[in-house]
Amino acid sequence: MNTDSGSKSCSAVNIFDRFVQSQDSSVVNKFQQKYWKTKQTLIKVTGKKEDQHVVASDADLDAKLEVFHSVQRTCMELLKVIEQYQRRICLLSQEENELGRFLRSQGSQDKSWAGKIMQATGKALCFSSQQRLALRVPLCRLYQEVETFRYRAISDTWLTVNRMEQSRTEYRGALLWMKDVSQELDPDTHKHMEKFRKVQAQVRFTKASFDKLKNDVCQKVDLLGASRCNLLSHVLTNYQVHQSPENYVTNGPISKMICKHFPKQCTCHMCASVCT
Repeated sequence: MNTDSGSKSCSAVNIFDRFVQSQDSSVVNKFQQKYWKTKQTLIKVTGKKEDQHVVASDADLDAKLEVFHSVQRTCMELLKVIEQYQRRICLLSQEENELGRFLRSQGSQDKSWAGKIMQATGKALCFSSQQRLALRVPLCRLYQEVETFRYRAISDTWLTVNRMEQSRTEYRGALLWMKDVSQELDPDTHKHMEKFRKVQAQVRFTKASFDKLKNDVCQKVDLLGASRCNLLSHVLTNYQVHQSPENYVTNGPISKMICKHFPKQCTCHMCASVCT
């Protein structure tokens, strides 16, 4: 009985010792993972040269990231340009309207042909100012669509890119760890081989996670570029309609009036393009 109880107590102690050892090993393993991840982060931040083969393997991913950053940057620039364009359209429309009203007022007091030309020119300028203001409707629509695209599509892709970059750092850190372990590897030592297998398993795990996120980023960037092309081609249709030359044909009659009074000064180009 004493022998059985002693063997049971020894077995329990051994199990407890192995449990403590596995817990210690797990803590050390996590600490080492953090260490190599931090080291890889420092290498990236400081711009130190990395393994050329590892960098070359991500060439297609880096190309997609360049496309993403280009889409992100140009969308911001487009929003700024639209804001400036709207302000300048409003200022130009206001100036055109004031000049048109002034010419109509002065032309109504002049009963000669010059007064008629001033009145016609004033009407044309007032009409042109209204047409310029009409451009604000499609421009506002364009601004809203691009802003929504930036807040939703680009932000979603940006979050995926951030997760991918974190996963890539972990994967490359695991590669550094495995390289360090392999330099001290002794195939005849069981402890070294066990450590190498653990690191190798960590590399496989981080690579699987990185490959999945890498594929997600490439797909999302492709969809992002296609979505922006479709967005712009659809929204800019209304702008092109308002910008059509048919909306600015009011200057034709004025040119004809001038050519009638100054036929010698009316060039062939003017007659061919306007007076016909």
